[in-house]
Amino acid sequence: MLLPGKWRKSKHQLVIQLMLCFKVDNMKFAIEIWEPKRRTCKAVSAMILVIAVSLISSCSSMKDAGIIVAGSTSVQPYAEILAEEYMIRHPDAMVDIQGGGSSAGIMAAQSGTSNLGMSSRVLEGDEKSLWSVEIARDGLAIIVNPANPIQNLTIDQISDIYSAKISDWSQLGGTAAKIHIITREDGSGTRDAFVKLVMGKSSITPRAIVQDSNGAVRQLVGDDPNAIGFISLGLVDETVKALQLGGVEATRDNVINGSYDLSRPFLFVANEEPTGQTKQFLDFVLSDEGQQILINEGLIPPSEGTEK
Repeated sequence: MLLPGKWRKSKHQLVIQLMLCFKVDNMKFAIEIWEPKRRTCKAVSAMILVIAVSLISSCSSMKDAGIIVAGSTSVQPYAEILAEEYMIRHPDAMVDIQGGGSSAGIMAAQSGTSNLGMSSRVLEGDEKSLWSVEIARDGLAIIVNPANPIQNLTIDQISDIYSAKISDWSQLGGTAAKIHIITREDGSGTRDAFVKLVMGKSSITPRAIVQDSNGAVRQLVGDDPNAIGFISLGLVDETVKALQLGGVEATRDNVINGSYDLSRPFLFVANEEPTGQTKQFLDFVLSDEGQQILINEGLIPPSEGTEK
């Protein structure tokens, strides 16, 4: 089936467009909806394609009206705060912030589906050809329930937990109870950073409970005395406890001075250097006022703050 004009795109590009139009934050779920089971006939597959293109077409006028920013659920809450402040200052502007994960945001920027993509991991391979700017840095917090007596772990111990070499809190000096491992989904920038910074050559156990946002991980850990998870340091609140790492507290100051080892960049990316309304929004984000908003929310000024 040949699609007309601008709809001649790959299946996954259309999936991304559906995600952005209808705010589906889980890329795996969106792809599963898109891809029919093997026993589904070709006619049904074609029907799904026609419906998808029709739905995307109905969204196009909405997209043309403003700036679409999509991707990392770690960056998302901060981008929403920036967008709200920007729209207060510019009442005629419309900035739509959407999730989906870092990989989905990068793909959306590459395909032009969004004006900006959000990533909480460094760019890799062909992604490095994208225009990008670091808007802030963030620590990665290892969290447990406040009722958990454990206060401190080493990176090796955390890796052993997530690879299931350690399975009970009593092995770490805690109360005898099975450790409930919470992780992020594939494609998450937070997961990617965790794997690179913590896991080394080990893999996260397939028995880990997978969640699709920082907020979902935080809620599960906050509700379960035996759970462990990892989230953006800026999103730690009273419902969870951030563990010390090798005796070093997970704080903004310790990320800045380099004594806390787990940190990653927050990036905005685009297919080409932004212009027009998108550039105006970026200028605000990188301005003293925009950066102060991020600092007030617990983030760290970018190490470079330069375009790449």
